Amino acid sequence: MPHQLKCLIIDDNKVARVLLTKILSNIEGITIAAEMDDALHAKSYLDNNEIDLLFLDIEMPGMSGLELLRMLDKRPLTILTTAKQGYAVEAFELNVVDYIVKPFSLARIMLSVERAKELLKNKNVQISQESSQNFLFVKDNKTIRKIDLNDILWVEAKGDYIQITDINKNYIIHSSLRAIEDRFNSQKFLRVHRSYIIAMDKIDYIEDRIVYIHNQAIPISESYRDILLQKLHLL
Repeated sequence: MPHQLKCLIIDDNKVARVLLTKILSNIEGITIAAEMDDALHAKSYLDNNEIDLLFLDIEMPGMSGLELLRMLDKRPLTILTTAKQGYAVEAFELNVVDYIVKPFSLARIMLSVERAKELLKNKNVQISQESSQNFLFVKDNKTIRKIDLNDILWVEAKGDYIQITDINKNYIIHSSLRAIEDRFNSQKFLRVHRSYIIAMDKIDYIEDRIVYIHNQAIPISESYRDILLQKLHLL
C-alpha cells in the first residue's frame, strides 16, 4: 500500500478548515492527522508528532503561521494558505512547498500535494560523496545517476531538500544547498540568494535584482549582488 501523507491543517477559520478537509478527502494518499485553529497549540503538537505535510494559514491571532514556521526546529513540508498575496516574499524565504491564495480549489490543492509527494518520494536520495570536475553523481537507492555539470541551470533550496534543474529535467535530493555548493566550481556556479545557486554561463539577462535563466526569474539578494556584478566582468 502506498505511503499515506499525514497532514496537519492549521487555520483559525472553521469554514476554511472544513473546505480544505473536504478537498483533501478527495485526493488519494492523504490522511488528515489533525486540524487546529491556533499556532500555539499546533506548535506543541508538531514538537511531539511526525507530520509529512502541513497546511498552514498565515494570518492567525496570537501567533502567525510564519512565526510558527520560524520557531520549529524541524519543519515538515509546508503549504501556506492565505487570503492575501502580500506574504509571498516571506514565504519564499522559508522554502515552503507552495503558497496558495484563498479560496481553495481542488485543482490547485492537488498540484501542491503532488509537489509535496515528489519531495517525499525522494527523501532517501542523496548526493554521492564521489564527484568529478565535470559530473555530479546522485545516488538514488540502488541507482547512481550522472548529472553533467554543464547542463545544470540552477539549484534551489526547498526546506530539507534541494532541486537541481538542468536542461533535461529536475532532480529533487535530500541534501542542503551548502553541501552541493562545496562541490561546485566557484568560477562556473554562484550563490545569488540564500535559496539559489545559478550557473553563470546560463544567465540570459538581469533586471534590477532578478536574474533570468530560461525564462525563470530568480531573485538576487542584496548581500550577493556585488559578488555577482564582479563575476560578470561588465564592460
